[in-house]
Amino acid sequence: MRQYSGIGVLDKAMTVLHAVAEKPCVLSDLCERTGLPRATAHRLAVGLEIHQLLSRDDAGVWSLGPGLAKLAAHAADSLAEAASSVLPRLREATEESVQVYRRDGDRRICVASAEPPTGLRDTVPVGAILPMSRGSGAKVLAAWADPATQRALLVDAAYTERQLAEVRRRGWAQSVAEREAGVASISAPIRDATGSVVAAISVSGPVDRIGRRPGVRWAADLLAAADAIHKRL
Repeated sequence: MRQYSGIGVLDKAMTVLHAVAEKPCVLSDLCERTGLPRATAHRLAVGLEIHQLLSRDDAGVWSLGPGLAKLAAHAADSLAEAASSVLPRLREATEESVQVYRRDGDRRICVASAEPPTGLRDTVPVGAILPMSRGSGAKVLAAWADPATQRALLVDAAYTERQLAEVRRRGWAQSVAEREAGVASISAPIRDATGSVVAAISVSGPVDRIGRRPGVRWAADLLAAADAIHKRL
């Protein structure tokens, strides 16, 4: 479900980057994940290493390189900027971990987060990659995806088309022990200036603390936070 530019060498290089982003690996694993011939995968990985987008240790394990962080430091993300002033207030209101996710193909990426200072937390750092197959954030992003994307996601999803329809009707989604055992969450859509859903905002924490129906406790606060980010966008 990843997008392609039609520029062969660029698309292959991005395939290598995404494969390493999933998990650091040696060359043989990289070839298996990308489907690229060994010589091609090695040539691209070495080129990305020269530009510091990949790095390699003495054991030959490839991982993401420091050049990505340098580039990211100069990137402007209006969603992350809008969320930065809203998430702390939501964290204070709920005393739980809060995050914002953006969909990238068949996965979702945390673009902003705020953690409570004390207590057991559901730590999801910025940049973390999570599946689109389970969890309340995944349900929200899938519920407002285009029909073709939605059909593709449903193949391996823990949720159903009927459940996504219920998410759209209700305006938020919740999950209990779907993404991780012992963790519950509730998520709502974030819309841009045109009204399109561009992200999901979530509250997550231990089931023992927030219960098996987090929506009962946090739906109103979550929807208010989503609206506050929408207005900033």
